[in-house]
Amino acid sequence: MVGLLSRGAEGMAATRLYQGIYTLLVVCNLIILGRGVDLPYVTRLVKLTYLHSAVRQGAVCLDGSPPAYQFDKGFGDGVNNWLIFLEGGGWCDTTQDCLNRILLNGMGSSTNMFPKNFTGMTSNEQSLNPYFYNWNRVYVRYCDGSSFTGNSVDPEHKLHYKGAKIFNVVVKDLLAKGMKNASNALLSGCSAGGLAALLNCDRFRSLLSTSTRVKCASDAGYFPHLKDVLGGFSFAKYFDKIVNLHGSAKNLPKSCTSKMKPRSLCFHPQYSLPYVETPFFIINSAYDTYQIANILAPNITNLPKSWETCRSNTTTCLMPDHVETLKEFRLGFLDALPKLGNSSFRGMFISSCLIHCQYHLQQSWNGDDPRFRLHNKAISEALGEWYYDKAALQRIDHENDLPRVCLTL
Repeated sequence: MVGLLSRGAEGMAATRLYQGIYTLLVVCNLIILGRGVDLPYVTRLVKLTYLHSAVRQGAVCLDGSPPAYQFDKGFGDGVNNWLIFLEGGGWCDTTQDCLNRILLNGMGSSTNMFPKNFTGMTSNEQSLNPYFYNWNRVYVRYCDGSSFTGNSVDPEHKLHYKGAKIFNVVVKDLLAKGMKNASNALLSGCSAGGLAALLNCDRFRSLLSTSTRVKCASDAGYFPHLKDVLGGFSFAKYFDKIVNLHGSAKNLPKSCTSKMKPRSLCFHPQYSLPYVETPFFIINSAYDTYQIANILAPNITNLPKSWETCRSNTTTCLMPDHVETLKEFRLGFLDALPKLGNSSFRGMFISSCLIHCQYHLQQSWNGDDPRFRLHNKAISEALGEWYYDKAALQRIDHENDLPRVCLTL
C-alpha cells in the first residue's frame, strides 16, 4: 500500500450518495425486513415529540428547527429503566453537504421527519427483546450531522451546528419526565448514532443520578483509523473535516484531545474509547459494509475497478485479488478494538457478517437466524447479560476470517 490520497469532490459526492442510500435502506429494513415478526409489530409506530422550547436555548437542527424524539413508556418492572437510542445517518463535512441534508434527505431538519418503527432493540415484545422490552424506550432523531458533538454556527448560510446542545436538552427533558429516578439506563445508537453513544457516554453518565446503573453500547459505530486499499487515510481526512466544520473538538473527550494531534483523531473510537470511564459494549462486524465501501475502498482517484465493484456491492468482494486485503482489514479492525483481558468493563460482539447495523432486524438482534449468533449467543442476549453483570461477554468470530453473507432477502 503506497501513497496518501485525499478524498476528491467526486469521491465525496459518491460517499454522500452512499450515505443517502444507506439511510433509505435502513428505513426500508424497518418496514419490510420483519421475517419472524407479526405484521402489527413491524408496522407499529411511536409518535414524534418535538422540543420547541429547545429553540430558545439554541439546541436546534441544521436548519434551526427543534430537535425531536420518539418515546414509548416502560411498564411492569421496567418503569424505572431507560433505553436512549441515538439515530444514525452519516455526517456532513461541507457547507453544501449540510445544506443537502436539509433539502434532500431529511436528516438536517425535524420538519421533514416522520415516525419510525420501534423494532428489535426498541421493541415492546418480550419474545423479541427479552432484556429491554418493558423499559422506557426513547429513539432520539438525528438532525445535526456531527454525531451529536457540534457547537458552532454559520450565520451566512443559516446553518446551526448544535449536536452537543441537542443531546443535552433531550437528556434533560427526559430527566424531567422521570429518568432522574432511573434504576438502570443504557445509551446506545447505530452507525453515526453508535459513534455518538460512545462520544457522549460519560456526559450521559454525568447527567444521571449516581445511584443509577449507567452503561453504553454502540451498534456499527466503531469506525477505525485504517488505511484504504491504496495506502491512504481518506476516511480520516473526512472525519477531520467534520470535526472542524461543526466545532466538535471541544466536545470530544478532553483526555484524548489533549494528547492526539490532530484532535479529530479522537472522533475515531479506538482513540477515544480508552478515555471513556463508563462501561461500554461494542456491537460490530469486522466486515461492516459501510466501512468496506468508505474506509477500505472509498471512491477515490485511481481506485481499481475491481474495488469499485466491491464497494458498490460488498457481496462481490471475494475476488482473488481482494482476499488478502480483506483479511488485513479485518485484522486491522480487531487490532483497533480495546484490549480487554478478563475485564467486564468492556463487552463486545464482533461478527464477520456483511452488514451495517443489527439492532432493528429480528433475525440479527434476537438471533432468529443462526448465522447472526456467536457461540450460540444472540446480540440481545449478549448485551443484556453484560448489562446486568451476568457475564463478561467478549465474543469475536475467530472461525471466519472472510466475510459472510448473513442477511438474504
